[in-house]
Amino acid sequence: IDMQIRQQGPMSLAAYMGLCLTHPTRGYYRKADPLGARGDFITAPEISQTFGEMMGAWIADLYLQMGLPEKFTLLELGPGRGTLLADALRVATRATGFAKALDLKLYETNPVLTAMQREKLSAYSPDWIEDVEALGNSPLIIIANEFFDVLPVRQFVRRDGKWYERSVGLADGHRVFGLSPTPYEEALIGDAFASAGDGEVAEIGLAGQQFMGQLCRLVAPRGGALLAIDYGHERTQPGETLQALTRHAPVDPLAQPGAADLTTHVDFEALGRAGRMAGLTVHPIVTQGRFLTSLGLAERHSALATANPQKAASLASAFDRLTGAGQMGELFKVLCAASPGLRPAGFP
Repeated sequence: IDMQIRQQGPMSLAAYMGLCLTHPTRGYYRKADPLGARGDFITAPEISQTFGEMMGAWIADLYLQMGLPEKFTLLELGPGRGTLLADALRVATRATGFAKALDLKLYETNPVLTAMQREKLSAYSPDWIEDVEALGNSPLIIIANEFFDVLPVRQFVRRDGKWYERSVGLADGHRVFGLSPTPYEEALIGDAFASAGDGEVAEIGLAGQQFMGQLCRLVAPRGGALLAIDYGHERTQPGETLQALTRHAPVDPLAQPGAADLTTHVDFEALGRAGRMAGLTVHPIVTQGRFLTSLGLAERHSALATANPQKAASLASAFDRLTGAGQMGELFKVLCAASPGLRPAGFP
């Protein structure tokens, strides 16, 4: 990165994030397993098997609503260790015809995680893809759990009534944030930031919006749905949310490129707009806590605690972590863009 900056000048934050996360040899998501207690963060499927089980019930219900197609594609974006799908498919394959109809696709860049996915999901004969346009023409269900938060964003800072893009450059040999010298066209920033004052930041996840649009345009003619679960905000609003995590603790995002996870809060309003433009019905956004409890998470935890009293305390802790207002329950949101006529479970 430093060599590129010296040769070509400061790069946008989006370019910096892209290199840090997906550089072919040094990118964060091209290397070791980042998950779990020994990694840098933990995701919902790793907290409790019940998270994946709820996803399985959700997918199976959608499959039934779609009329039990003879073949359909299930695609997970960034499947991690394969835990979510292992738990989900253990439940979903109980539905009549589901296992025979299933065409499982995985969108993954990390070879370490790919090996784990292969081991956990071998019974379902998954295929790994790098290009979503290579999917077939069968009905399509897409699961994106903590995927959109790692896609690069652009940041613009308001100065004297104009917007300037934030960039990463070098000063005295150290990486620093700066601003481009040329103001950006205000019309391209969007009305949501029109009232922002000097010093405020417009954070725009253009890569996420474009990918969301691409995915929804794939779903639209085939039939199906996309489910996105992530931390973020329901409405587009000023503010910067870039953070870097190493060993579950925040670090300087410029300190060690490729060694830390870089994420931002997802703008669900922008994703929903992309889904609607592709012709899908975007259902009202709900919190993760509401979504999971409406699918029966409390009842499932109660049944498990009754069957395994020695695990009651850990089950209660996991339930609170997944649904609690001070935990993932409120911060994480759930968005579904589906074919008109489908009524995905968990949404009003």
